[in-house]
Amino acid sequence: MFGFNMFPETLRPFNVQYKCFSVSMLPGNERDDVERGGKIIMPPSALDQLTRLNINYPMVFKLTNKLTGRITHCGVLEFVADEGKVYLPHWMMHNLLLQEGDFLNVESTSLPVATFSRFQPQSPDFLDITNPKAVLENGLRLFACLTTGDVIAIKYNDKIYELCVLETKPGSAVVIIECDMNVEFDAPVGYKEPERGTPKDEDMQIDPAELMPEPTGFVAFKGEGNRLDGKKKKTTSISEDVPSPKSVLYQRGIPDYDYKIGTLKFLRNSKPVSSKETKGTDGNDQFKAFGGEGNSLRSKKA
Repeated sequence: MFGFNMFPETLRPFNVQYKCFSVSMLPGNERDDVERGGKIIMPPSALDQLTRLNINYPMVFKLTNKLTGRITHCGVLEFVADEGKVYLPHWMMHNLLLQEGDFLNVESTSLPVATFSRFQPQSPDFLDITNPKAVLENGLRLFACLTTGDVIAIKYNDKIYELCVLETKPGSAVVIIECDMNVEFDAPVGYKEPERGTPKDEDMQIDPAELMPEPTGFVAFKGEGNRLDGKKKKTTSISEDVPSPKSVLYQRGIPDYDYKIGTLKFLRNSKPVSSKETKGTDGNDQFKAFGGEGNSLRSKKA
């Protein structure tokens, strides 16, 4: 009479029971897009019934296995399945503990838009991915919603990575279509922190001077000291009871200043052994300090 509806239409839910099968049982070519995502394939009669109901968009469905009480949520990809059947990804059937031909309850629902989600990879191999957030974002494009507790599967470089949904906000099930969602990752299952080698106490007490090679030939101030008053040195001091390490400076070689780039020199006996140096090895002639021959800076007059 008045030309307008005084009583708004109430939402009538879609609630139907189907036989569920995995995507591999779908007639025709293989559907990798269904296997890698979070959407199902329903019969054409479901589309006809959904268009007559006042439901919210995007279409989101609640899947329930009444035998085990397992619940998850999904979207719909196509309406091309045989009547009375629905086709699910393998990972979704695994989460619902379903076998081929089991009955599944499909009910339309509405979920809040996601703002945060936290995932846990099920294998340490996920750490080999250079940019895991970009890979996850690309994989979630085939999903319509997420449910806390589900283990989703994402394919990257011909390899399947499983991720457990640990947390979603603002609810336990959220829609991820056209949303701005923050993502966090927990440590993968089976991941162990790399052990950092700690230096031992014995290694820290090693004096670097002990690692140097011992010098050959004469070493200055190597003898024992004597007191000027003629008394003997004290032998009961604490410092003499503990043997002191040999702290001898490392003698470096003399660089070759005439070296030319691109040349190699192999020096075996760079300095011939003189007869004076060999006398000390016989044991008859001992080394005497300042026993060399003097030379004058002034030239001798002829």
